[in-house]
Amino acid sequence: MSTIRPPAVAGAFYPDNSAVLAREVATLLQQARERTTAPHALPKALIVPHAGYIYSGPIAASAYALLEAGRKTYRRVVLLGPVHRVPVRGLALPGTDAFATPLGIVTIDQYLVETLAGLPQVVEYAAAHAWEHSLEVQLPFLQTVLDDFSLLPLAVGDATAQEVAEVLERVWGGAETLIVISSDLSHFHAYREAQAIDSATAQAILDLQVGVSHEQACGGTPVNGLLLAARRHGLQPRLLDLRNSGDTAGDHSRVVGYAAFAFSEGGQHAQ
Repeated sequence: MSTIRPPAVAGAFYPDNSAVLAREVATLLQQARERTTAPHALPKALIVPHAGYIYSGPIAASAYALLEAGRKTYRRVVLLGPVHRVPVRGLALPGTDAFATPLGIVTIDQYLVETLAGLPQVVEYAAAHAWEHSLEVQLPFLQTVLDDFSLLPLAVGDATAQEVAEVLERVWGGAETLIVISSDLSHFHAYREAQAIDSATAQAILDLQVGVSHEQACGGTPVNGLLLAARRHGLQPRLLDLRNSGDTAGDHSRVVGYAAFAFSEGGQHAQ
């Protein structure tokens, strides 16, 4: 009997009605396409934010809109995001067969799960996933821009960048495999201060400088792991959007930063 992780934040972070959700995601993607001026290579990896869609949806959409040209190319998505509610040592698999959203079911890629067998930093821990939003909020976008894909969801807790990079190497694959890192940027600074902090963080990511702190990005650990892997594979990062909640749907006194990046092959960075 198959086990399915049900949606935990539908109706809070994004609409729980399938038709309303589909319209909202489609609108966000269309608005993102209108802001994109030139074609680009299909990305191998993305960094996207994970707040409620009213806050970070437009920024996330700027990355997901790039995937539509590859909707038949991508067949596997490796999705990493930080834990917010339940601590865990290492990177946690959910131990389920699928994730559900109002848009349908996404199957867990059991081949990739088996590929990680034997890595001591990878554990099975359903509690880390049960109420975690950082992974869930990405799924409706992926379900909209890709035709058919399987998912490897990893909730990242106490781990090193090297441990994350080792996991990514195991499941790197080819053009069929997309890596998505879910992370917001700074939290609860005043608007101008947040802009300065987040601009510096974005530049560090563009320079593939490993060492992004959790104060700079709540998903700093998976971000740093991706940066290590990007250096090894010669990926070139590109900043797609950089804003905060004061730009979208919040006041300016305490904002959360959001950025979207695409990593594509062809860049040259030192090891």
